[in-house]
Amino acid sequence: MSQQRLPSIIYHIAEEGNWPFIQQYGLISAQALLEQAGLPVQKRSLLEQQRTESLTLPRGIRIRDQKPMPPTALERCLHEMTPAQWYSLLNARVFFWLDPERLNRMRGAMKERPQVVLSIDTERLLARYAEHATLTPINTGNARRQPARRGAATFVPYTTWLQSGWLSESQALDTRPRPRSHQPVELTITPAVPDVLDFITHIQHVPPLERFVPH
Repeated sequence: MSQQRLPSIIYHIAEEGNWPFIQQYGLISAQALLEQAGLPVQKRSLLEQQRTESLTLPRGIRIRDQKPMPPTALERCLHEMTPAQWYSLLNARVFFWLDPERLNRMRGAMKERPQVVLSIDTERLLARYAEHATLTPINTGNARRQPARRGAATFVPYTTWLQSGWLSESQALDTRPRPRSHQPVELTITPAVPDVLDFITHIQHVPPLERFVPH
């Protein structure tokens, strides 16, 4: 499997109010943001809990809620992990969408909050961050309806995916193997992309209630 299987452009959606911070510091995981904020231990424990509402840090940075991931739903689909471990796993990553339609489904949940969408050159990003990159076959941030089985192996290292597709995921989770043609849903980088401005090809500010239209 070759890198050509990935789209040439991937996307990150962020709160409009976070854009000045992103310009200065890049994209940073929720875990790293909380650590940098110097919050007390009881606040940092939020990394192991569902965020039922968005969280605003002292510098005005907004971290999204996790409403589509209630712990009761996760308990039914997690493999050898607790919900707390799953929340921690996600909070340590920066996420990119590969499909604009999936991005717009997420954008729909923000309703009246303005957003900014960053179009990212995939090849240039991976040239610098391949060792920190993983791919997922599912939307890891949603556990509603009939959620797919998931665990640590859901995040397949990019270099592993190039060699064997989703084989490591199915073996670890004891699930039916996915075909190599199954398209990745998310690309993640752990724990941050401080130089994200180097990879941006387009910036689109999306007003309230409007959809993102790829450039």
